Amino acid sequence: MLLSDPDLGKRYCPVKLTGWELEFMKATLMARRNLAGKRIVLTGATSGIGWYLARGLIGAGASVVVSGRRSERLERLRMSLGNSQRLFCVPGDLCDSEHRQELIQTAAKQLGGIDVLINNAGVGAVGFFEEATPERLRNVFELDFFAAAELTRLAIPHLKRGNIPAICNINSVLGYRGVPLKSEYCAAKFALRGWSESLRVELRPHGIDVLTIYPSTTKSEFFRSLINSSPGQSRLNLGAQTAEKVASSTIRCLSRRQSESVLSLGGKSLVWASKCFPRFTDMLLQKYAMA
Repeated sequence: MLLSDPDLGKRYCPVKLTGWELEFMKATLMARRNLAGKRIVLTGATSGIGWYLARGLIGAGASVVVSGRRSERLERLRMSLGNSQRLFCVPGDLCDSEHRQELIQTAAKQLGGIDVLINNAGVGAVGFFEEATPERLRNVFELDFFAAAELTRLAIPHLKRGNIPAICNINSVLGYRGVPLKSEYCAAKFALRGWSESLRVELRPHGIDVLTIYPSTTKSEFFRSLINSSPGQSRLNLGAQTAEKVASSTIRCLSRRQSESVLSLGGKSLVWASKCFPRFTDMLLQKYAMA
């Protein structure tokens, strides 16, 4: 379908559309995003969702620059893909501004540009807020929000020149509804959600899609790397999904150009209950999430 088609609004809507209404109709009816040949930057690729995203994207024909703190894991990822010539590994700490610069520069040099940025890297913390240190709050925000935002800032000029460009933020259902004992993580994910919604409107005139994915609890190494928390500590399980399934759903949403997607039934139920029965939801969370 050609976006320059002057009869597009007439053929799909009996009401005469003009200006932004017609542009919105065109955007709604656009073809899916073909990931073959796409130039993608992916963070947090050493394990979990990021690991399977990298594999799925390479399998779909994309070229991918991946980031992660553990260089040996990135090398293992490369080997698992048969030493793919379409995978470029940039180990480092995403909270380091120099590493973020290197990541974008590598994509520009090796791929010739950027079509898709996937902000996947993240960290969590579990425990009562009053008992935590100020550093725990700042460390969670540094990776889960600030690093993603600043990397995106660097990528936007390249995305403006990209082919059907997109920013995909891997959030959490806890970015829709806060739960006890994960206050820092919820706050960072709420910030990511609000920022994503604003960015989606700001970048629409440039043709850049902004997608947000909301998984529930994911079976991965995430809970082994909690900040100032006991390893593996987690009290609330909202229909846990495998990292591979979350990655597959993310790639599907990216291809379909969905703006948002809450992935699990448990996550959708929590969002619905919180909107319709907020007090009752609070009571349930107090009883079960803090048990």
